Amino acid sequence: MTSSLPTPEALLFDLDGTLVDTAPDLARATNALRAHHGMPALPYPTIRTQVSNGGSALVALALGLDKDHPDHAAARDFLLARYGEAVAVESVVFPPLDRLLESWQEARRPWGIVTNKPRAYAAPLVAELGLRPDVLLCADDLPVKKPDPAPLLEAARRLGVAPEHCWYVGDHRRDIEAAHAAGMTAVAVGYGYMEVENDHRDWSADLCVDTAEELTQALLSGD
Repeated sequence: MTSSLPTPEALLFDLDGTLVDTAPDLARATNALRAHHGMPALPYPTIRTQVSNGGSALVALALGLDKDHPDHAAARDFLLARYGEAVAVESVVFPPLDRLLESWQEARRPWGIVTNKPRAYAAPLVAELGLRPDVLLCADDLPVKKPDPAPLLEAARRLGVAPEHCWYVGDHRRDIEAAHAAGMTAVAVGYGYMEVENDHRDWSADLCVDTAEELTQALLSGD
């Protein structure tokens, strides 16, 4: 365990780009939207950088339609419908985080997921991957979502762990902002869905890791 940080009693993860590599399935849905409009597929790396920004960002990328465009909502509905048909075809837990979770669960340590992904997509994804979080908080479970700290605080309450004894791990600046506001140890990962000009070391996180292997090592080193 990193000596300068408090040992976590509970782990909380962002979902897309942090715990699970969902980009392949979201890329498929994004290119299905492009095909629906008679447009060629975008390269996978181009789509991957936008996945953590949500469905509206993927619509803007695919069709150039911002949220104010009259056709944006229908396009977003189409994209999400295609995604909802197959949320876990290629999506996988970032290795070796699966080993980390197995170890965590064997030790009966609480963990959970706090995501801005709607429950209609997050819950089936989690189930199909065989994940068993002690708490799952989604975008539509509370009136607010990250970077508001309320979902993180509610997750900690449901786990019965004080926020200051939780680590929250994410691949987006809003994750770190939410963790700080909740009084949790904020962990920024550099393997997620960031644009080239973005750097997780600029987010003032308590801990920055470049790979899932490094994150696993940091959390299991004290065992």
